Parts: sequence; C-alpha cells; structure tokens
Amino acid sequence: MSRLRTMTRKLVEDERGMNGLERFGLFAAILGVAVFIPAVRSLLGELFDATLGQVDDEGQLTGAAIAMRGILITIVSIVAFIGTGFLLLYTDLGTRLAFLVTGAATFGWMVIGSLLFVVYAPRGLAPANLTGLNAFQIRIPSIALTLASLILFLMFLVALDRYEKEGGQY
Repeated sequence: MSRLRTMTRKLVEDERGMNGLERFGLFAAILGVAVFIPAVRSLLGELFDATLGQVDDEGQLTGAAIAMRGILITIVSIVAFIGTGFLLLYTDLGTRLAFLVTGAATFGWMVIGSLLFVVYAPRGLAPANLTGLNAFQIRIPSIALTLASLILFLMFLVALDRYEKEGGQY
C-alpha cells in the first residue's frame, strides 16, 4: 500500500516541485477560465477602465493611458509570440535546450527584420521633427539593432554548439 502511495505521489507532483514557468502557466490557465465568469470579467473591465481608459476633459485619452496601453501591448506580445514558442519547445526539448533554440530563433528573426529595415527604410517626406537627418542617419538605430541582434544570435549558436558537444544534458 505504501509503495502505491509513493508511486502515486511521484506521478502527481515532481520531486523538484513546480518551477516558475509552470506556476505562471497554471496562473494563466486559471485566469483564462475565470474570464468566463461574469463577475470576474466585469472586475477586469473596471480595472482596465481605471488604469488604461483614463480620459481628459475633452474626452481624449491621457498620455499616461496611452503609454500604459503601449507597455501592456509590448509585454503581452512578447509573452504571446516568444513565450508560446518557448513553451512548445520546453515540453519537447527541456528547459535549457528550449531556451537556447528560442533565443537563437528570436534573435535570428530580429537580424532579418532589422536588416530589411536598413535596406528598405521609410522613404518619402520626412516628419517635421526629423528635419536635417540624411538617409544614413535615419538608419543608425536599425543598424545598431541589426548588429546587437547578430551578436546575440551568434552567442546563442555558440551556446547550442557547446550544449551539443557536452552531450545535451538537461
């Protein structure tokens, strides 16, 4: 009987306990189910209006509300796009290898995207606040992003190579 309990306990909970990613996933799943409850949905709506729906006397969104929406959209998009890929890889490859593959893929994609911006930077009339910038000066931030992404991409490739040479231990 005690042997059955031990086997059941090992199946139910891992000996290491839940890590941060598993806790976050559990919280997200609970929140995803909870939004179907009308009281929870109205509470989240009121919270959204209180923080991100602030308007001034003219009915326009305030600068703080616009900034908070931008920050929230950035965080959610990073979690949604990069986090989903990491989560899928984590289930098949393990934590370390999934992190390395996700990092290499993310920074490889950033190299390609920023390089395309360097080559095909916006053309046409320059905004009034950018008067005096020539075609090269407009491309400086995207060139810097390309170089930084390329360095990080190569670092992840080197780490993947070392991981493979070590025998791929989790």
